[in-house]
Amino acid sequence: MLALVGLAACAPRIQPQGEQAVAPAIASNESTWQAGDGRVLPLRRWLPPDQTGRPKAVILALHGFNDYSNAFTEAAEWWARQGIATYAPDQRGFGRAPFTGYWPGEDRLADDLAELHNLVQRYHPNVPVYWLGESMGGAVVLHGLTQHPTVRPAGAVLVAPAVWGRASMPLLYRVTLFAASYTIPWKTFTGSGLKIQASDNIEMLRRLSRDPLFIKATRVDAVHGLVNLMDEAALARPVRIPMLLLYGVKDEVIPKKPVEKFVEILKATPGVNMRVAVYPQGWHMLLRDLQAEVVWRDIAAWIANRQAALPSGAERDSLLLFSESEKQEGR
Repeated sequence: MLALVGLAACAPRIQPQGEQAVAPAIASNESTWQAGDGRVLPLRRWLPPDQTGRPKAVILALHGFNDYSNAFTEAAEWWARQGIATYAPDQRGFGRAPFTGYWPGEDRLADDLAELHNLVQRYHPNVPVYWLGESMGGAVVLHGLTQHPTVRPAGAVLVAPAVWGRASMPLLYRVTLFAASYTIPWKTFTGSGLKIQASDNIEMLRRLSRDPLFIKATRVDAVHGLVNLMDEAALARPVRIPMLLLYGVKDEVIPKKPVEKFVEILKATPGVNMRVAVYPQGWHMLLRDLQAEVVWRDIAAWIANRQAALPSGAERDSLLLFSESEKQEGR
């Protein structure tokens, strides 16, 4: 009994939600927004240079794990010049958001996405709003489509989505994470010993290493929460929503096998509308790699015409998604 009490005391921690129910709203200075539970969260936006005109489309962009809205600066500036506006929040627990480093719960992240979508749609009536998620953000997009079926974006862009759920993880990984989550959930790790490279843009990676808002030491219970989210994302079957999935052959963060399995299942699901592009020189941080503009252009082209060919020519229609030689690259 004492052991069970001790185990309960070491359970993974989830950050508290806000303490009041309010109507979600974007602040007058447009640098924050207030969620439905009263929590005030950072928000950035990039508008087309001609602010008197209506944007062609709006991208609601969600960053990856340990990252924040800064992830979209260069891409959003480029999209703005093409007439596309971008809104990007610091998701709970990341960047300048409260309770940095503590997992907020996957359902709360999905709720925030749905609430922010409605606010952005109100700011830009009759303008199509697209959800874009990078890595963890892609998992939030997938979970949001499942949790809020009445909130319908014009489409969803999944950039190296985190669909690596427990079902596709080695048993050792699952057992180790479970044991650590219920014994040392407060312990932080940097992951430096894993020797994983996220991008070929080395100067950008160096800037991130110096950025105080980029989390470098991660709590075990935050990883536990992320894997819970990836479980949900891997099971998502969003139908009647146009989707564009982008992945780099050199990705060392999200393995190829679960991505390929996810695509295979979705393409076989009635009502699913998904196109897939695979970039031979792409890494995990596709939007910040050295060839990032190729990806930016594909996303803008897909938003402009979801039936047209992608400018890069990276689209793949057949399965298996990767060749044997490509499976040897990355992880």
